[in-house]
Amino acid sequence: MAKDKLTKEQEKLARFAKALGHPIRIAILQMQSKQTCCYHGDTSEILPIAKSTLPQHLKELKEAGLIQGKITPLMVLYCINKKNFCVLMCRFFAVGCSVSKCCFLAPPAVACPLLFAAEPQIGFDVSY
Repeated sequence: MAKDKLTKEQEKLARFAKALGHPIRIAILQMQSKQTCCYHGDTSEILPIAKSTLPQHLKELKEAGLIQGKITPLMVLYCINKKNFCVLMCRFFAVGCSVSKCCFLAPPAVACPLLFAAEPQIGFDVSY
């Protein structure tokens, strides 16, 4: 009997789960899900995290596809990846909404031109 292969969705959800394996990453996503536009600044001033470890957590979330943006030592500009966040919430937690009509992220009052860009086109310098 041939073994079934894992689906792309199963692999994607496993990658999301790995990224959610640290409480600070969950806090970053929760904070970002409430933003109407990309966040720029020092997350370590808001969340209980050392400035030196923040880039690694942001990198893990970005590699999983849960956030998008520029994360470099001198610049931090990132947004939640709405499509993947909705996939996570609707498929992983099986709460019954569809990805095409995600119930977790309300549309922003003012459209942010950076939210759906593959990479944000502008940046803000942040001193480290």
